[in-house]
Amino acid sequence: MEEAESKKKKAEFRLYNAMSKTVEVFEPIVPGKVGMYVCGVTAYDLSHIGHARAAVVFDVLFRYLLHLDYEVTYVRNFTDIDDKENFLAQIIKRANDLGEDPLSLSNRFCEEYVADMKNLGCLPPTHQPRVTEHMENIKNMITQVSFVIFPFLENGCAYAVDGDVNFAVDKSPNYGQLSGRKLEDNRAGERIAVDLRKQNPADFALWKAAKEGEPSWDSPWGPGRPGWHIECSAMSAHYLSFKFDIHGGGSDLIFPHHENELAQSSAASSDSKVNFWVHNGHVTNNQLKMSKSLGNFFTIRQVTFYPSCINSCSFSPSMIR
Repeated sequence: MEEAESKKKKAEFRLYNAMSKTVEVFEPIVPGKVGMYVCGVTAYDLSHIGHARAAVVFDVLFRYLLHLDYEVTYVRNFTDIDDKENFLAQIIKRANDLGEDPLSLSNRFCEEYVADMKNLGCLPPTHQPRVTEHMENIKNMITQVSFVIFPFLENGCAYAVDGDVNFAVDKSPNYGQLSGRKLEDNRAGERIAVDLRKQNPADFALWKAAKEGEPSWDSPWGPGRPGWHIECSAMSAHYLSFKFDIHGGGSDLIFPHHENELAQSSAASSDSKVNFWVHNGHVTNNQLKMSKSLGNFFTIRQVTFYPSCINSCSFSPSMIR
Protein backbone atom coordinates (compact mmCIF):
# COMPACT_ATOMS: atom_id res chain seq x y z
CA MET A 1 0.00 0.00 0.00
CA GLU A 2 2.75 2.46 0.96
CA GLU A 3 4.70 1.64 -2.20
CA ALA A 4 1.58 2.26 -4.31
CA GLU A 5 0.99 5.58 -2.59
CA SER A 6 4.61 6.65 -3.07
CA LYS A 7 4.34 5.97 -6.81
CA LYS A 8 1.35 8.26 -7.01
CA LYS A 9 3.36 11.07 -5.49
CA LYS A 10 5.94 12.02 -8.09
CA ALA A 11 9.31 13.52 -7.26
CA GLU A 12 9.28 17.29 -7.53
CA PHE A 13 11.34 18.85 -10.30
CA ARG A 14 11.55 22.25 -11.93
CA LEU A 15 11.62 23.56 -15.48
CA TYR A 16 12.34 26.98 -16.90
CA ASN A 17 9.12 28.26 -18.45
CA ALA A 18 9.64 30.74 -21.29
CA MET A 19 6.13 32.11 -20.75
CA SER A 20 6.65 33.17 -17.14
CA LYS A 21 10.43 33.71 -17.59
CA THR A 22 10.94 31.82 -14.33
CA VAL A 23 11.85 28.34 -13.08
CA GLU A 24 8.67 26.62 -11.93
CA VAL A 25 7.75 23.39 -10.19
CA PHE A 26 6.39 21.03 -12.81
CA GLU A 27 2.83 19.89 -12.24
CA PRO A 28 1.00 18.04 -15.03
CA ILE A 29 -2.51 18.96 -16.09
CA VAL A 30 -3.66 15.38 -15.52
CA PRO A 31 -2.00 13.72 -12.51
CA GLY A 32 0.35 10.96 -13.58
CA LYS A 33 0.24 11.86 -17.29
CA VAL A 34 2.31 14.24 -19.43
CA GLY A 35 1.69 15.50 -22.96
CA MET A 36 4.80 16.91 -24.69
CA TYR A 37 5.08 18.31 -28.22
CA VAL A 38 8.47 19.20 -29.71
CA CYS A 39 8.97 20.92 -33.06
CA GLY A 40 11.01 18.69 -35.34
CA VAL A 41 13.09 19.11 -38.47
CA THR A 42 12.32 20.19 -42.01
CA ALA A 43 13.35 17.09 -43.93
CA TYR A 44 15.44 18.05 -46.95
CA ASP A 45 18.98 16.95 -46.00
CA LEU A 46 20.92 15.01 -43.39
CA SER A 47 20.58 16.55 -39.94
CA HIS A 48 23.47 18.37 -38.25
CA ILE A 49 24.62 18.32 -34.64
CA GLY A 50 22.51 21.37 -33.85
CA HIS A 51 19.49 19.18 -34.57
CA ALA A 52 21.09 16.47 -32.43
CA ARG A 53 21.25 18.84 -29.47
CA ALA A 54 17.52 19.51 -29.62
CA ALA A 55 16.76 15.81 -29.95
CA VAL A 56 19.01 14.82 -27.04
CA VAL A 57 17.73 17.59 -24.73
CA PHE A 58 14.15 16.46 -25.09
CA ASP A 59 15.12 12.79 -25.07
CA VAL A 60 16.67 13.37 -21.62
CA LEU A 61 13.48 15.12 -20.45
CA PHE A 62 11.36 12.30 -21.89
CA ARG A 63 13.49 9.69 -20.13
CA TYR A 64 13.36 11.58 -16.84
CA LEU A 65 9.57 11.82 -16.97
CA LEU A 66 9.40 8.08 -17.64
CA HIS A 67 11.82 7.49 -14.76
CA LEU A 68 9.41 9.37 -12.51
CA ASP A 69 6.75 6.91 -13.65
CA TYR A 70 4.71 9.39 -15.67
CA GLU A 71 2.67 8.11 -18.60
CA VAL A 72 4.14 10.30 -21.34
CA THR A 73 2.75 11.04 -24.78
CA TYR A 74 5.70 12.55 -26.65
CA VAL A 75 5.02 14.01 -30.10
CA ARG A 76 7.79 15.26 -32.41
CA ASN A 77 6.79 16.27 -35.92
CA PHE A 78 8.39 16.24 -39.34
CA THR A 79 7.87 19.13 -41.73
CA ASP A 80 7.87 17.17 -44.97
CA ILE A 81 6.52 19.86 -47.29
CA ASP A 82 7.79 23.39 -47.74
CA ASP A 83 6.08 25.91 -45.52
CA LYS A 84 8.03 28.99 -46.66
CA GLU A 85 7.94 31.27 -49.67
CA ASN A 86 9.79 30.38 -52.87
CA PHE A 87 13.22 31.74 -51.95
CA LEU A 88 13.19 29.71 -48.74
CA ALA A 89 11.44 26.65 -50.15
CA GLN A 90 14.17 24.28 -49.01
CA ILE A 91 12.55 20.96 -49.90
CA ILE A 92 11.43 22.12 -53.33
CA LYS A 93 14.81 23.69 -54.15
CA ARG A 94 16.76 20.61 -53.05
CA ALA A 95 14.41 18.31 -54.96
CA ASN A 96 14.81 20.40 -58.10
CA ASP A 97 18.60 20.35 -57.70
CA LEU A 98 18.57 16.55 -57.43
CA GLY A 99 15.86 15.97 -60.02
CA GLU A 100 13.70 14.26 -57.40
CA ASP A 101 10.04 14.56 -56.45
CA PRO A 102 9.78 16.88 -53.36
CA LEU A 103 7.61 14.46 -51.39
CA SER A 104 9.90 11.53 -52.20
CA LEU A 105 12.93 13.56 -51.09
CA SER A 106 11.37 14.64 -47.79
CA ASN A 107 10.23 11.08 -47.06
CA ARG A 108 13.77 9.84 -47.63
CA PHE A 109 15.26 12.36 -45.20
CA CYS A 110 12.58 11.70 -42.59
CA GLU A 111 13.78 8.10 -42.57
CA GLU A 112 17.44 9.21 -42.43
CA TYR A 113 16.63 11.36 -39.38
CA VAL A 114 14.98 8.39 -37.65
CA ALA A 115 18.16 6.37 -38.29
CA ASP A 116 20.34 9.18 -36.89
CA MET A 117 18.22 9.38 -33.74
CA LYS A 118 18.49 5.63 -33.22
CA ASN A 119 22.26 5.87 -33.61
CA LEU A 120 22.36 8.63 -30.98
CA GLY A 121 20.43 6.45 -28.57
CA CYS A 122 17.31 8.62 -28.51
CA LEU A 123 14.09 6.86 -27.62
CA PRO A 124 11.47 7.09 -30.36
CA PRO A 125 8.66 9.52 -29.53
CA THR A 126 5.16 8.17 -29.06
CA HIS A 127 4.13 9.80 -32.33
CA GLN A 128 6.18 11.23 -35.21
CA PRO A 129 3.55 12.90 -37.42
CA ARG A 130 4.23 14.38 -40.83
CA VAL A 131 2.55 17.49 -42.19
CA THR A 132 1.46 15.73 -45.39
CA GLU A 133 -0.49 13.19 -43.33
CA HIS A 134 -2.47 15.87 -41.49
CA MET A 135 -3.80 18.22 -44.16
CA GLU A 136 -7.41 17.74 -43.03
CA ASN A 137 -6.47 18.62 -39.44
CA ILE A 138 -4.68 21.73 -40.70
CA LYS A 139 -7.57 22.87 -42.91
CA ASN A 140 -10.04 22.25 -40.08
CA MET A 141 -7.99 24.40 -37.73
CA ILE A 142 -7.79 27.24 -40.24
CA THR A 143 -11.58 27.08 -40.38
CA GLN A 144 -11.73 27.22 -36.57
CA VAL A 145 -9.42 30.24 -36.51
CA SER A 146 -11.61 31.90 -39.12
CA PHE A 147 -14.96 30.79 -37.62
CA VAL A 148 -16.49 30.25 -41.04
CA ILE A 149 -15.49 29.11 -44.50
CA PHE A 150 -14.20 31.43 -47.22
CA PRO A 151 -15.23 34.01 -48.44
CA PHE A 152 -16.38 35.22 -45.01
CA LEU A 153 -13.06 34.76 -43.20
CA GLU A 154 -13.02 38.38 -42.08
CA ASN A 155 -15.55 37.52 -39.36
CA GLY A 156 -12.82 35.66 -37.47
CA CYS A 157 -9.09 36.17 -36.89
CA ALA A 158 -8.05 35.54 -40.49
CA TYR A 159 -8.63 36.97 -43.96
CA ALA A 160 -8.27 35.63 -47.47
CA VAL A 161 -6.49 37.32 -50.36
CA ASP A 162 -5.84 35.74 -53.77
CA GLY A 163 -6.08 32.20 -52.43
CA ASP A 164 -3.86 32.87 -49.41
CA VAL A 165 -5.24 32.95 -45.87
CA ASN A 166 -3.46 35.18 -43.35
CA PHE A 167 -3.80 35.44 -39.57
CA ALA A 168 -4.59 38.99 -38.43
CA VAL A 169 -2.31 39.69 -35.46
CA ASP A 170 -4.28 42.84 -34.60
CA LYS A 171 -7.15 40.54 -33.60
CA SER A 172 -4.96 38.67 -31.11
CA PRO A 173 -5.06 40.79 -27.91
CA ASN A 174 -2.20 38.94 -26.20
CA TYR A 175 0.13 38.72 -29.19
CA GLY A 176 3.72 39.01 -27.96
CA GLN A 177 3.14 37.53 -24.52
CA LEU A 178 5.55 34.63 -25.06
CA SER A 179 8.40 36.46 -26.80
CA GLY A 180 7.95 39.76 -24.95
CA ARG A 181 7.97 41.65 -28.24
CA LYS A 182 5.72 44.58 -28.91
CA LEU A 183 3.70 44.26 -32.07
CA GLU A 184 5.14 47.44 -33.56
CA ASP A 185 8.68 46.15 -32.99
CA ASN A 186 8.22 42.85 -34.81
CA ARG A 187 10.01 42.38 -38.08
CA ALA A 188 7.47 41.32 -40.65
CA GLY A 189 7.44 37.60 -41.18
CA GLU A 190 11.03 36.97 -40.02
CA ARG A 191 11.62 34.06 -42.40
CA ILE A 192 9.40 35.28 -45.24
CA ALA A 193 9.30 38.25 -47.59
CA VAL A 194 7.05 41.22 -46.76
CA ASP A 195 3.69 40.86 -48.52
CA LEU A 196 2.08 44.20 -49.31
CA ARG A 197 -1.34 42.51 -49.44
CA LYS A 198 -1.24 42.02 -45.68
CA GLN A 199 -3.37 44.19 -43.40
CA ASN A 200 -0.46 44.33 -40.98
CA PRO A 201 3.14 43.50 -42.03
CA ALA A 202 3.34 41.07 -39.07
CA ASP A 203 0.35 39.02 -40.24
CA PHE A 204 1.38 35.47 -41.09
CA ALA A 205 0.20 32.81 -43.53
CA LEU A 206 -2.16 30.02 -42.53
CA TRP A 207 -2.57 28.82 -46.11
CA LYS A 208 -0.62 29.66 -49.27
CA ALA A 209 -2.09 29.53 -52.75
CA ALA A 210 -0.63 26.95 -55.11
CA LYS A 211 2.18 27.88 -57.47
CA GLU A 212 2.87 26.11 -60.73
CA GLY A 213 5.06 23.06 -60.42
CA GLU A 214 4.79 22.85 -56.60
CA PRO A 215 2.92 20.28 -54.49
CA SER A 216 -0.54 21.44 -53.46
CA TRP A 217 -3.72 20.24 -51.79
CA ASP A 218 -7.34 21.22 -52.34
CA SER A 219 -8.97 23.47 -49.76
CA PRO A 220 -12.03 25.71 -49.33
CA TRP A 221 -9.76 28.62 -50.33
CA GLY A 222 -8.37 26.93 -53.42
CA PRO A 223 -5.38 24.63 -53.98
CA GLY A 224 -2.29 25.36 -51.93
CA ARG A 225 -0.25 24.28 -48.93
CA PRO A 226 -0.16 25.27 -45.25
CA GLY A 227 1.89 28.07 -43.74
CA TRP A 228 4.77 27.47 -41.37
CA HIS A 229 3.05 27.84 -38.00
CA ILE A 230 -0.37 26.22 -38.44
CA GLU A 231 1.16 22.76 -38.90
CA CYS A 232 2.32 22.38 -35.31
CA SER A 233 -0.85 23.87 -33.82
CA ALA A 234 -2.96 21.37 -35.76
CA MET A 235 -0.81 18.33 -35.00
CA SER A 236 -0.35 19.12 -31.30
CA ALA A 237 -4.12 19.58 -30.93
CA HIS A 238 -4.77 16.32 -32.79
CA TYR A 239 -2.49 14.19 -30.61
CA LEU A 240 -2.62 16.04 -27.29
CA SER A 241 -5.74 18.28 -27.44
CA PHE A 242 -5.60 22.06 -27.21
CA LYS A 243 -4.41 21.85 -23.61
CA PHE A 244 -1.16 20.05 -22.82
CA ASP A 245 1.86 20.19 -20.55
CA ILE A 246 5.08 20.92 -22.45
CA HIS A 247 5.80 22.53 -25.80
CA GLY A 248 9.46 22.35 -26.79
CA GLY A 249 11.88 23.41 -29.49
CA GLY A 250 14.98 25.46 -30.16
CA SER A 251 15.19 28.93 -28.59
CA ASP A 252 15.09 30.50 -32.07
CA LEU A 253 11.50 29.25 -32.36
CA ILE A 254 10.18 31.47 -29.55
CA PHE A 255 9.59 34.13 -32.20
CA PRO A 256 7.98 33.96 -34.60
CA HIS A 257 7.03 30.27 -34.64
CA HIS A 258 5.86 29.64 -31.10
CA GLU A 259 4.39 33.12 -30.70
CA ASN A 260 2.31 32.54 -33.81
CA GLU A 261 1.35 29.02 -32.73
CA LEU A 262 0.10 30.46 -29.46
CA ALA A 263 -1.95 33.15 -31.22
CA GLN A 264 -3.65 30.86 -33.74
CA SER A 265 -4.31 28.05 -31.24
CA SER A 266 -5.92 30.55 -28.85
CA ALA A 267 -8.07 31.81 -31.72
CA ALA A 268 -9.10 28.25 -32.64
CA SER A 269 -10.08 27.25 -29.11
CA SER A 270 -10.78 29.15 -25.91
CA ASP A 271 -9.46 26.08 -24.04
CA SER A 272 -6.02 26.32 -25.65
CA LYS A 273 -3.20 26.32 -23.11
CA VAL A 274 0.40 25.10 -22.85
CA ASN A 275 1.61 24.90 -19.26
CA PHE A 276 5.35 25.00 -20.00
CA TRP A 277 7.19 26.44 -23.00
CA VAL A 278 10.64 24.83 -22.90
CA HIS A 279 13.54 25.60 -25.26
CA ASN A 280 17.04 24.30 -25.85
CA GLY A 281 20.05 26.46 -26.68
CA HIS A 282 22.10 26.28 -29.86
CA VAL A 283 25.28 24.56 -30.94
CA THR A 284 27.58 27.32 -32.19
CA ASN A 285 30.48 27.35 -34.62
CA ASN A 286 32.81 30.38 -34.41
CA GLN A 287 30.26 32.07 -32.15
CA LEU A 288 27.48 31.72 -34.73
CA LYS A 289 24.48 29.41 -34.49
CA MET A 290 25.14 26.27 -36.50
CA SER A 291 22.77 26.24 -39.46
CA LYS A 292 22.58 24.96 -42.99
CA SER A 293 21.81 28.44 -44.32
CA LEU A 294 25.19 29.68 -43.01
CA GLY A 295 27.02 26.56 -44.16
CA ASN A 296 28.81 26.27 -40.79
CA PHE A 297 27.50 22.85 -39.83
CA PHE A 298 28.63 19.25 -39.41
CA THR A 299 26.12 16.49 -39.98
CA ILE A 300 25.50 13.96 -37.25
CA ARG A 301 27.07 11.31 -39.47
CA GLN A 302 30.22 13.38 -40.00
CA VAL A 303 31.01 13.44 -36.29
CA THR A 304 29.72 10.10 -35.00
CA PHE A 305 30.67 6.50 -35.51
CA TYR A 306 28.13 5.40 -38.07
CA PRO A 307 27.83 1.95 -39.68
CA SER A 308 28.29 3.28 -43.23
CA CYS A 309 30.44 6.30 -42.44
CA ILE A 310 33.38 5.79 -40.06
CA ASN A 311 36.32 8.20 -40.14
CA SER A 312 39.27 9.04 -37.92
CA CYS A 313 37.54 12.14 -36.49
CA SER A 314 34.38 10.36 -35.39
CA PHE A 315 33.10 10.38 -31.80
CA SER A 316 30.89 7.79 -30.17
CA PRO A 317 27.18 8.66 -29.94
CA SER A 318 27.46 8.71 -26.15
CA MET A 319 30.19 11.37 -26.38
CA ILE A 320 28.00 13.47 -28.67
CA ARG A 321 25.13 13.17 -26.17
